[in-house]
Amino acid sequence: MPPAQAEAFIRALATANPAPETELLYHDTFSLLVAVVLSAQATDAAVNRCTPALFAAAPTPAAMAALGAEGIGPYIRTIGLWQSKAKNVAALSRDLVEKHGGAVPSTREALEALPGVGRKTANVVLNAAFGQNTMAVDTHIFRLGNRCGLAPGRTPLEVEERLVKRIPADLLRDAHHWLILHGRYVCKARAPECWRCVARAFCNYRDKVLAPPV
Repeated sequence: MPPAQAEAFIRALATANPAPETELLYHDTFSLLVAVVLSAQATDAAVNRCTPALFAAAPTPAAMAALGAEGIGPYIRTIGLWQSKAKNVAALSRDLVEKHGGAVPSTREALEALPGVGRKTANVVLNAAFGQNTMAVDTHIFRLGNRCGLAPGRTPLEVEERLVKRIPADLLRDAHHWLILHGRYVCKARAPECWRCVARAFCNYRDKVLAPPV
């Protein structure tokens, strides 16, 4: 997909959703970081069902570290990989207290040094909390990049790098949300709902589904 076509695709999504936001529930940078860590291989809806009680019990890194993995676990048992996630959340909370004065760092290097924080999580936090033009490639964006021809790549990093190059800088921060939401609700994994896609005219997918199944 040429750059002009890619920009038209993104601008079509922007027109339909001018003020996109993450669907994860959070109230500050720390709760955002924890919610994103918990969302790995779990839906935002599942995370949102358990985090309000967790954040009420431990609203700060110090409080979360004091809970420890054993204290965090009961709050998140309903989401996938909860045992390892409980350990990571406890450990990253300790690191925030001991190494960062209780604050979430604003650099990729420092974020990715925290337990349980990979490139995708760091990109989400840098984007949503610190306003940086990052692109977090999850399964939805990876699928869109390849299916639509927007930014084909064999790995999430390849798709990320091509999206960053193709999307105008003034659209890049919000494009992260536009693409995730579009992949989640319209360009779905099993069958894209092309008949209601606002960017259909700029999509290279050959097998468009132009009418809902009967």
